[in-house]
Amino acid sequence: MAFRTESLVDAVGWRILAALQADARLSFSELGRRVGLSPPAAAERVRRLEDAGIIRAYRAEVDPEKLGFPLTAIIRLSVAEQHFARLKALVLQLPEVLEGHHVTGADSLVVKVTATSVGHLERVIEQLGRYGTPTTSIILSSPVSLRAIQALPGPVVQARTPKARPTDG
Repeated sequence: MAFRTESLVDAVGWRILAALQADARLSFSELGRRVGLSPPAAAERVRRLEDAGIIRAYRAEVDPEKLGFPLTAIIRLSVAEQHFARLKALVLQLPEVLEGHHVTGADSLVVKVTATSVGHLERVIEQLGRYGTPTTSIILSSPVSLRAIQALPGPVVQARTPKARPTDG
């Protein structure tokens, strides 16, 4: 799969990904114009990126505050292993949870939530706190939000499996 991915994400592939991450509603004509391909070639490249799982979804980015959710918070949860499955099930069903990440370190889970008020946030924290110890940070502003993934400058070093050394004998 690595070879197939590498062949899909050449310089043109990265330009396609950059263009779609900036505006997923581009027509294939406009996308092709931006990356130097015909519309059918652009459509085929996008289809192959989707088939390889590189492009996973297309979404609308919405403003939570304009939808009545002025508070966004990060809640870190330190959870005993025996409670993690129940916490995960709760996180999957809470509509306030925008993201959830099982992490290493002292915390078990980090979630990003949105709320209509401080009282609403408090109720969410109480629900999550049934399964572990929450630490909450309210987001004041986001200088970097939803940054596009870009090709790194220079050669990318990938881990390789060491080759077997010939044996004497």
